[in-house]
Amino acid sequence: MKLKKLTITTLALGLMGSAAWFWGPGLALAKPEAQPRAITPRGALEADELNHIKVFKTVSPSVVHITTTAVQRDFFSRPVGEVPRGTGSGFIWDEGGHIVTNFHVIQGASRAKVTLHDGSEFDAELVGQFADRDLAVLRIKAPPSKLPAISIGSSRELVVGQKVYAIGNPFGLDFTLTTGIVSALNREIESVTRRSIRGAIQTDAAINPGNSGGPLLDSAGRLIGVNTSIYSPSGASAGIGFAIPVDEVNRIVPRLIRDGRFVRPALGISALDPRWAQALRLPKGVALAGVDPDGPAARAGLKAFSQRRDRSVEPGDVITAVGDVPVADLDDMLNELEKRQGGDRVRLSLWREGQTRQVQVVVRAGE
Repeated sequence: MKLKKLTITTLALGLMGSAAWFWGPGLALAKPEAQPRAITPRGALEADELNHIKVFKTVSPSVVHITTTAVQRDFFSRPVGEVPRGTGSGFIWDEGGHIVTNFHVIQGASRAKVTLHDGSEFDAELVGQFADRDLAVLRIKAPPSKLPAISIGSSRELVVGQKVYAIGNPFGLDFTLTTGIVSALNREIESVTRRSIRGAIQTDAAINPGNSGGPLLDSAGRLIGVNTSIYSPSGASAGIGFAIPVDEVNRIVPRLIRDGRFVRPALGISALDPRWAQALRLPKGVALAGVDPDGPAARAGLKAFSQRRDRSVEPGDVITAVGDVPVADLDDMLNELEKRQGGDRVRLSLWREGQTRQVQVVVRAGE
């Protein structure tokens, strides 16, 4: 009996010691010292990871953070002050300090500040803007050593499925890299002026508020587009983002730098309301409602539709193509004219009373 009691007592002490080890200072056992676990070697990075790193290191110094302010007047005391308006992204176009961004990033702003990759800040001046294509050019006075220009690629060569990168400042988080692919090409999006931007690049690389105006890059780190919008009910990235193709950017930006605005070539015409064109059962194109008597169209013999005294319609011309490109409406025609400059000779295809013909028109610089 005594042996059994000793065994039970020993067991009880053992349980008490175990409880002390778990719950606090104990009578018998001490905590073992905590040791960090050994690190498992990871091996070499994968080839695509190395390329992600290379592209980011190479291009991020060319990406900038843009913050804007707007003038605000107090309703009661009438003082005028500046309040933060928004943030966006942009990139360095050349060593002259030109910065390309979206028009909607600086729209309505009274001032803009550009933050470079090294954290230095500069006040920016507006050089030019073209709202129809949601593009704007700013300029900062910074040393050329701080202004590595981005490498320019071509959007004409893009294929669906190829890898792309986006660098920007989503939600104000500086210099963020996201990756994805070209999801689709030749999409049509709407600018702030409700004009169509055609040929847009669709990507699933995460693009969020603040990414606007930043670069979309190919796997070689070349600019292939300017990130401009997302398709999302919540306003956050839902895997569908859009970028203005670089070929369009490379056509417009030099003219903004040179002229301070994008001057669209003009024919000296006005277009008939599409509803009237449809009622008259006219073919697709731009039916002329008016022709400037001193303009290029009048000199080429173009004629507008008009109303006779008996209220019948006097037939006029319908522009059905600019060069070799058919145009279905005014937006189509303006898109084609934007590829020309004042003084260029343009071939127009015309329809009048069932007959077609072609004329040469020397376009003038628009107003």
